[in-house]
Amino acid sequence: MGKPISIDSRQGLKGLHHVGFVLDGIKAAWPICLGYLPLGFAFGVLAQKAGLDLLDIALMSILVYAGSSQFIAVAMISGAAAPASIILTTFVVNLRHLLMSSSLAVHLHGEGRGFLSVFAYGVTDESFAVNMAKFRDGGWHRYQALAVNQMSNFTWIGSTILGGYAGQSIPAGCYGIDYALSAMFLCLLTFQLKGRQYFLTAIISGAATIGFALVVPGNGFVIMASLFGATAGFALKRYAQRKRGSYA
Repeated sequence: MGKPISIDSRQGLKGLHHVGFVLDGIKAAWPICLGYLPLGFAFGVLAQKAGLDLLDIALMSILVYAGSSQFIAVAMISGAAAPASIILTTFVVNLRHLLMSSSLAVHLHGEGRGFLSVFAYGVTDESFAVNMAKFRDGGWHRYQALAVNQMSNFTWIGSTILGGYAGQSIPAGCYGIDYALSAMFLCLLTFQLKGRQYFLTAIISGAATIGFALVVPGNGFVIMASLFGATAGFALKRYAQRKRGSYA
């Protein structure tokens, strides 16, 4: 008979498993990081042009960590908007993270508050898309998902600081930097168009965004169009299920 595995050996094996999970998460996160490098750099440049120093840029990326709302906040700062208006707008835009976290919570049942707090901090549009796809495929561990979040987080923070530093020598509006965020979301949309249902949801959401933007003052149309589009997507999904006879 072989020698029994000691408790220390088991702990060591467990530690190796955790390291493997982290490495798997980093491998899954690298496409996100590649996207965050130019996008974060662009944000850093725009933030520097809006009057933020390196410390301001770093603190915004660490405390807010939401690309779209950070771009919006910088644009509003450039337009001399009131602080209360900036805070309210970024809060409304970030409400979508509640829906993302709710969807991910199904796969993190039973985890402690400490882990969930750290995990929730790192949820973004991109990390959500990667982790949800991995969880649905099966075999995706919580530490792998956490590694995706935190690797993306570190990349974003570093790239925004680098952009803020480089912004001192880059002219305003150069290289189409102000288009970076729009390009990223168009790319994300393209990857999500996997069928007729997704395509119709995208069309409805786009039309709703234009319609609400014409009648709703400020940036409130963003959350209204998001809710409308999500509702439309859910309705289309239920209709498709009924048509296939699988909806109970």
